[in-house]
Amino acid sequence: MNVLAIGAHPDDIEIACAGTLAKCVKRGDRVIVCHVSNGNLGHVIIPPDELAVMRKGEAKKAGSLAGIEVICADFSDLDIFDNNKEARDRIVDVIKYANPDFIITHNPDDYMPDHTAVSRLVFDASFAATLPNYASKEKNAAKLVPIYYMDTLAGVNFVPTEYVDISEEIDLKLRMLNCHESQIVWMRDHDHIDFPDMVKTCSRYRGYQCGADYAEGFRQCQVYLKGTTKRLLP
Repeated sequence: MNVLAIGAHPDDIEIACAGTLAKCVKRGDRVIVCHVSNGNLGHVIIPPDELAVMRKGEAKKAGSLAGIEVICADFSDLDIFDNNKEARDRIVDVIKYANPDFIITHNPDDYMPDHTAVSRLVFDASFAATLPNYASKEKNAAKLVPIYYMDTLAGVNFVPTEYVDISEEIDLKLRMLNCHESQIVWMRDHDHIDFPDMVKTCSRYRGYQCGADYAEGFRQCQVYLKGTTKRLLP
């Protein structure tokens, strides 16, 4: 299968679903991660242009640990708007390029505007990408496929309907997360937040909910034509 995960920022996927994606790779799937923004505003000291280059490199390094292809739609932070045709068309091209069998993205009800805008963009673009006569850079239409919403940060206001056991992938997930040094080090040294510990704790909590040591939670988008009787998550 082809699997596409679309997050707003370069570390969002590692936080919420890297264990699941690593498990997809293990079963033979082609996995592509797209971060819609380049993360250029994610630091107080490092200038945006310099940080954007750094964060793209961190994301590619993280993906390489699990055999995942990483691409960037290259918006600036807080410059992603869901009622924008240019933005939608960039995501259309990402979806057409990946031709996924299912898509993972942010929950529509999340804590910051980039996340909620990306969720809506993915929903809209996943339909537009299936229309053969909808013009975009990529020529071939994609399939109409299920969307899975990944966990929110710290699981706030999110009730999973499906779980993936990532007990064997938790160490890899944390190594992938730690590739994002520009974020992890800053938060630990200046905000006194041990972000990897928080992510591990949340994965442990989701594991308690489904009888695994560690797990990631998802909620399927329940709309007409996006349902399936198949178990697509690993």
